[in-house]
Amino acid sequence: MRPVTEDEGKGIVMKIQVANRIERLPPYMLGKLKQLIYERRRAGADVIDLNMGNPSDPPPPAVVDKLRDAVLDARNSRYSVSAGVYNLRREVAFKYRRRWGVELDPGAEVIATIGSKEGFSHLCLALLGPGDTAVVGDPAFQIHNYAIVLAGANVLSVPLGNDQAFLDRIDRVLDTITPKPKLVVLNYPHNPTAITVEASFFDSVVRLADRHQVMIVHDFAYGETCFDGYKAPSFLQVDGAKEHGVEFTTLSKPYNMAGWRVGFCCGNLDMIKALATIKGYYDYGIFQSVQIASIIAMRDSDDHVLEQALIYQKRRDVLVAGLRKLGWDVVSPLATMFVWARIKEEHLAHHDMSSVNLCMAMVDEAEVAMTPGAAFGEGGEGFVRIALVENEQRIRQAVRQLDRVLNRGRSLAAAHRPAESRSTHAE
Repeated sequence: MRPVTEDEGKGIVMKIQVANRIERLPPYMLGKLKQLIYERRRAGADVIDLNMGNPSDPPPPAVVDKLRDAVLDARNSRYSVSAGVYNLRREVAFKYRRRWGVELDPGAEVIATIGSKEGFSHLCLALLGPGDTAVVGDPAFQIHNYAIVLAGANVLSVPLGNDQAFLDRIDRVLDTITPKPKLVVLNYPHNPTAITVEASFFDSVVRLADRHQVMIVHDFAYGETCFDGYKAPSFLQVDGAKEHGVEFTTLSKPYNMAGWRVGFCCGNLDMIKALATIKGYYDYGIFQSVQIASIIAMRDSDDHVLEQALIYQKRRDVLVAGLRKLGWDVVSPLATMFVWARIKEEHLAHHDMSSVNLCMAMVDEAEVAMTPGAAFGEGGEGFVRIALVENEQRIRQAVRQLDRVLNRGRSLAAAHRPAESRSTHAE
């Protein structure tokens, strides 16, 4: 082989051609925000990060103990099965019967996923392809749009709601778009807006799905994080739901097991089978020790779920009261671990009328991180999503810091009030 001369080797730069699906993705709006948080912290700033719904409280102790025991058994370090061990899926079925009165066949109507985000993404690969369309409310959790795009399909955004008017908008879309959309994505309690529904809403969803023969995917990730006596209904608890769709749940939020990556898809057996086929090619499932510990979480930790929801409820009350004093329009949510707040117009006016610009400025000037509503779609502009992941003292501190920047000269906090602890542990 003739060696490449020095002159011949100069200036040769290979251009990497990425897949079209990558180029179809919009710019990641939150990348700059995360980078700014990182830079400010490296510079020594104590940024109060209320940006991401990343639980900071511990999982149930019994679950951690069970994981520790399971890890010591070498058999659990072998490959697992992509659908999840049978006993885990059976425990999901038990839980659905206990909490929502839903009967599920663990062998055919339940599959374990590596978090609901992975499960939803792979389900889109199983159900959608080029030329297909899915209907999604706007604003929406990002993966509800991006997973559809990555599957090669198209997203049709419909202004979000939780009433018959919202379903009527979807109905008109299904009536008029050709070819007819294959899939409708729902998410209640909703991320980012925290809006909720009653069971009667899903009765109407099933009638719509039956009329149009369209599939329904319901993201129920916040179904157990509820406040003030509200109990979120499962899509699967209404008659006919399993004929048309599936529902995703997760252990991330109710059990503080976000990093464990344990989720489930339940419902229509043909959709479950399609997801299982895709997963069979892509992964070997969840680490088996985690699956065993997850059985204990669902079996023995109902009290923990209720206690964790109460913690979020108290944080919600502190945050909502503080934001209202800032002059922001806030509805106190009945569920999720977020508050969705409309920014006061004069505060937006100082930041080029952009929720993104305001959130960037608040990291820099107030040392408080929030998620701009525009990150969730056009319908989110003018809002911010604030996660209830810090304790009550830190939330009060965050509001004071926002007030100091946004309402200069008329701070809500008394000048003589002593600084509160910056502990990041829950009270």
